Amino acid sequence: MRRITPARFPETLAFLMRRRALSRIGAIGALAFSQQIHSTSYPEQRQRIVCIGGALTEIIFEMGAQSCLVGVDSTSTFPKEASLIAQVGYARSLSAEGILALAPTNVIVTEEAGPPGVLRQISAAGVGVEVLDSGHRYEGLIQRIVRLGRLLSFESEAAILIERLNLEWNQLQASSLTHSVIVATPRRVLFLFAHSSSRLMAAGTQTGAHAMIEYAGAINAISEYSGYRPLTPESLVSARPDLLLMTDHGFRALGDLTAVLQLPGVMHTPAGQHQHIIKMDASLLLGFGPRLPLAVKRLKSEFMDAFIS
Repeated sequence: MRRITPARFPETLAFLMRRRALSRIGAIGALAFSQQIHSTSYPEQRQRIVCIGGALTEIIFEMGAQSCLVGVDSTSTFPKEASLIAQVGYARSLSAEGILALAPTNVIVTEEAGPPGVLRQISAAGVGVEVLDSGHRYEGLIQRIVRLGRLLSFESEAAILIERLNLEWNQLQASSLTHSVIVATPRRVLFLFAHSSSRLMAAGTQTGAHAMIEYAGAINAISEYSGYRPLTPESLVSARPDLLLMTDHGFRALGDLTAVLQLPGVMHTPAGQHQHIIKMDASLLLGFGPRLPLAVKRLKSEFMDAFIS
């Protein structure tokens, strides 16, 4: 160990004091520089969001806030840029480990996401979990945009998006007054949800399919119950649908038009007899995202083509 003699002590002490002062100045400078960098980059890095729900992801992209996204679920297929973001699985069967591995600051989900235990795990890990109402109405879409704008500090962008959508929605409503699908008697439409020919479900009231059918100017052929229930041949025939509405995924699960027409009971309905079967992209038809006015407009057009031709 180096020995400090009394004769050299004053010089050494002065040296140490100077070095400590310089170190303190350097530390203060480094801290100021760090704070400057932090304040400069903070708006872009302020949040790391995992978004569960294709419609929510669409809203975030429409607001221009996609730089906040570090993870999305498998239903987030639009826009195509969403496919470049890390996937965390299907919305109803999430894994806490996969989500937490992305070090999110917040996880934003719809009320349909789960399982609930996984969401509790994420919250217990100190990550904010924000649950947004599905709200299968136009008003629900507007509420989700407002909520996301606040959560992400994109209020002005949310307001611009809402203004645009209100304009599109009002134009659509005005157009429907002169180009109604309903000619004399409202057409009966049944939404058929299919995983396979042995797993058929029909949409009752209080569903996204029910709202879309009404928005497009028809009536839901199933009004005896709410939600989705298994569809039997007897209930299909008694519903007397003029048209069957499906997602493109469900249509492919059954095979083709011939396979749909061969389902028990279909050919005993007006829809089967006239081959009025319509399929649409699931995220567009049932997403209730920023493309809702487009979805309703397209569905109206499909109904008109089927019923007038």
